[in-house]
Amino acid sequence: MVDQARPVVLLLARIAIGVIFLVHGYHKFVTTGIGGTIEFFQSVGIPLAALAAPAVAMLEVAGGLALILGAALPLAGTLLALTMAGAIVFVHAPNGFGAEDGGYEFVLALAAASLAVGFSGGGAFALDRVLLRRRGPATATA
Repeated sequence: MVDQARPVVLLLARIAIGVIFLVHGYHKFVTTGIGGTIEFFQSVGIPLAALAAPAVAMLEVAGGLALILGAALPLAGTLLALTMAGAIVFVHAPNGFGAEDGGYEFVLALAAASLAVGFSGGGAFALDRVLLRRRGPATATA
């Protein structure tokens, strides 16, 4: 039973976490705008805010899509977790743990989920898995 549920559960987890990142990145481009995101990054002391803001926005969009598709999962999961570590350090840590106070609770959960999904193998419905099957076992291990 667990083996049968695993691919579906991993797909649902990838979609849920991926959509959260995708929406946050989209928000930085469209709702807040990169200019507003740069201003916010500057206000919280993020170095090189003019470079960091579009980079983070793009990473959240691309990383969210990668999680949803199940593509380059270890790379996407690691980069998204590092981005969340930066959010904890620069924005959320001074507010304590609780998300209701702007603390790092939710951001820490996103970082952990990104790593868990990133190193899960993605399941049977992951693009990484489909491409691995196409290459065959001989080239997949090389």
